[in-house]
Amino acid sequence: MSESILRVDEVSVSFGGLRAVEGVSFEAHRCSVTSVIGPNGAGKSTLFNLISGAIRPQSGRVVFDGRDITGLPPNRICRMGLARSFQISNLFFDLTVQENLRLACQVNEPGRRLLLPLAFSKEVDAKVDALLDRVALESQRMNLVGNLSHGEQRRLEIAVALGSEPGMLLLDEPTQGMSHGDTEDTKRTIQDLSRSVAVLLVEHDIELVMGISDWVVVMHQGKKLAEGDPDTVRANRAVREAYLGGG
Repeated sequence: MSESILRVDEVSVSFGGLRAVEGVSFEAHRCSVTSVIGPNGAGKSTLFNLISGAIRPQSGRVVFDGRDITGLPPNRICRMGLARSFQISNLFFDLTVQENLRLACQVNEPGRRLLLPLAFSKEVDAKVDALLDRVALESQRMNLVGNLSHGEQRRLEIAVALGSEPGMLLLDEPTQGMSHGDTEDTKRTIQDLSRSVAVLLVEHDIELVMGISDWVVVMHQGKKLAEGDPDTVRANRAVREAYLGGG
């Protein structure tokens, strides 16, 4: 397996008397898809928030690309190369697809150029072109985001997250509410991305997870129940009993 890019060591957090995440550890590797699965309330999204800086762990640590990022704010973590999408859309619906991506790509512009109109940056234009091609939205370039299908909006969110040129991308329920066709398009997008970017995925669609993941982490009641490659996880009796519906 490729080199580790993310290491989560015994992270825990409680909210009142609820132990939302308890002693969870795992690693994710470069150029691979690592998925976190589990029933509702298992702690998947809380774990994502601990990794991305939205929540500070009460114990344990998170190491990304060799650097301890535990408790750092999300903006610093993003600038260090770890970007994420969200379950709830954070796009500008009254702007075009191209304008949304231009804003996302501007984050890496030198400080002295941040006040210049984006039209002056050929580098930004080139990045936008590459991202549109990467998520198959070239034909939608000049359309308002509010006019896109749900699946196209979700793929645009992935492209926006890629605008910061991350080494790792965290995707929280990227196919939620999608049609079968949009889900297949997004599946292909994630598979293509994983050739150059590490992907950490939270997803309810088990067939999609098992079809694209290199490694699967299963959570149950805030703890890690099991982990392994998709075949190993499918064969795990505890996983079948707790989540996959088998005996």
